[in-house]
Amino acid sequence: MATGRMRRVDEAIRQVVGDAVAADLKDPRVGFVTVTDVRTSPDLRHARVYVSVLGADGGPSEEQERTDTLDGLRSAHGFLQSRLAGELRMKRTPALEFFYDDTTDRALRLEQLIQERES
Repeated sequence: MATGRMRRVDEAIRQVVGDAVAADLKDPRVGFVTVTDVRTSPDLRHARVYVSVLGADGGPSEEQERTDTLDGLRSAHGFLQSRLAGELRMKRTPALEFFYDDTTDRALRLEQLIQERES
């Protein structure tokens, strides 16, 4: 499968999962989540879904918030998998695996340090 095609598949999965998490997932463990990236295996059997989680105050999330969110996403695997199958109509729907992406946390901490230095 060509690299460009894989990127389109990854982006389509990111969009569907992101929309489902934002609009339809009612698990109270799942906090303020953004699906930041998806990496699908070349055989389309697995998709690594990377998420960032904002803290309740809009800042970096706490370890417990991240753990709870990942637990909630993992328990919603079946729901998200069926949503993906229904919307993308692929021959094979990849199994979703969720991972925490700390890029947003690092950016928020850096912004906080810059603001503290300027004051």
